[in-house]
Amino acid sequence: MTDSQKWLGLFVLAGTGVLFYLLAPVLTPFLIAALLAYVTDPLVGRLEARKLSRTTSTVIVFAGLAMLLMLLVLIGVPLLEQQVSTLVQKLPGYVDWIQFTAVPWVQDKLQLGEHALDMASLKQAFSEHWQSAGGIMAGIVASVTSSGLALLGWLMNLVLIPVVAFYLLRDWNVLLTRLRALLPRAVEPVITRLARNCDEVLGAFLRGQLMAMLVLGAIYALGLWLVGLDLALLIGMMAGLLSFVPYLGFGIGLLAASVAAVVQFQDLYHLLWVFAVFGVGQVLEGMVLIPLLVGDRIGLHPVVVIFAIMAGGQLFGFFGMLLALPVAAVMMVLLDYVHERYLNSRLYVFKDNP
Repeated sequence: MTDSQKWLGLFVLAGTGVLFYLLAPVLTPFLIAALLAYVTDPLVGRLEARKLSRTTSTVIVFAGLAMLLMLLVLIGVPLLEQQVSTLVQKLPGYVDWIQFTAVPWVQDKLQLGEHALDMASLKQAFSEHWQSAGGIMAGIVASVTSSGLALLGWLMNLVLIPVVAFYLLRDWNVLLTRLRALLPRAVEPVITRLARNCDEVLGAFLRGQLMAMLVLGAIYALGLWLVGLDLALLIGMMAGLLSFVPYLGFGIGLLAASVAAVVQFQDLYHLLWVFAVFGVGQVLEGMVLIPLLVGDRIGLHPVVVIFAIMAGGQLFGFFGMLLALPVAAVMMVLLDYVHERYLNSRLYVFKDNP
């Protein structure tokens, strides 16, 4: 490859990055549709193996997803609404428990002064920030409802995502074949091998991690329900869905469930059972769910996961957060390839013979 070709490649790469940055709001529904098509492609492939056409297989998969979504809406939304209503009713009790029980206990055990934990100031600050956050949300809702174009844009995205996902899924193999045919013949084997490795990593992560999050949320919710916690479903599913960031779902879920258990039951017995539920969940996640559903092919360090999500959100907003972990997984594959080439290069094995 000549120097001019290298500069051209860098220019095209930089231009593509700038274009993605400028078109991030527009590309978000297309990215969601592409991820949906990518995740469901193996299901369509299995139906094709049973002598069904690609279009028929795609229609069957989308019909199944639509039925599953309807069941989730019909069953899950009323349950979550009930949980949120319960949370709103119990919230004053949680605040009173923190102010009159938890804070005095911490001050006594740590021998802090009476004003070391000034709950009045904390409540005032929380109230101010809550009011400002509420004002922001109210402004967003007002702008969406008052602007016919904004509301139309939201509705267009809701319709656009399944339509684009359907056509991408139906023509997935054709698109991949055409892209492969466009590759220069000299680099086609290497790029194909890297693309295959990226597919293994992304498939294991996206499909496996999603299943692991849902199963872990169900385990937490069921365990907390057996303990008798009123907010079992809300806390359990929240902990499961946040588990894609290592230890975030576990930490937030354990803290929320512990406070809810202490306020609801006022004893140590149920608190120990809450600890047991999250302990069992962590053991199952580390020893069963992740090895079985995700596998050890990902290799993303927890710090890398956290940094990738924060960096993607900072650079590209919600679009960047959606793209962060897939890009990090692909970068891991490319870095493995660079590391392999380095170990086989003259720069690494060169010896200065005397």
